[in-house]
Amino acid sequence: METENYVIDFLTNEWIRNTVASLLYILMIMFIGRQLSHKQRLFLAKSIAILLIITTVTGHSRNIANGYWNASENLPLQLCGISNLIACFILFTKKNKILFEFLFYAGIIGGIQAFLTPQINNFDGSNYEYIEYHFSHAGIILLPIFMYNFLNYEITKFSWLRVVLYLNVVLMIVMPLNFQMDSNYMYLAYPPNVNNPLIIGEWPYYIIYWEFIIVIFTYTTYVITTRKKA
Repeated sequence: METENYVIDFLTNEWIRNTVASLLYILMIMFIGRQLSHKQRLFLAKSIAILLIITTVTGHSRNIANGYWNASENLPLQLCGISNLIACFILFTKKNKILFEFLFYAGIIGGIQAFLTPQINNFDGSNYEYIEYHFSHAGIILLPIFMYNFLNYEITKFSWLRVVLYLNVVLMIVMPLNFQMDSNYMYLAYPPNVNNPLIIGEWPYYIIYWEFIIVIFTYTTYVITTRKKA
């Protein structure tokens, strides 16, 4: 089966429809969560996590069954893939500050970028992959916000800086793997094929610019989040 990278252009009718639907889903869950008890909120959050597990397992199973799963393209080593993996299991383990901080910043920032400039990698044309892309990226934005607002997970003073350091550790692991596997995880081998103003220059210069952009985004997310809660 042939696959391709499917790009949805910014502000097209398709982009607006998908973004509005995803935003309404996030707002609906947040509204429902506000009406619930703590126990009910935890059940709702775990239900979302279970749905993410189901879609993740189903997506990989479909790729294997269709014969186009491969290690250079389908491992969960994209930033959103790592965030999705954490989102799947974080509520079923002992509370972990490092995992939550990573999910909070990487999930929200990565998920928003995925909605602003969507690129569905290895898209087989099926409705399932189309919906799964938007559901999973909405999930990695929604779940950490829900956990922070309703489940007593905390964002501490220098969490934004720690996550910048975590991301650089991941970068140092993933970049050499890309050269070994001929892959492009976290787009560290070459930039994604989308019209994104944050992609400045060719390799490796756009990665250097990303370092500064990530610092700005994580700190901005921290300021907005903590100011709102205060």
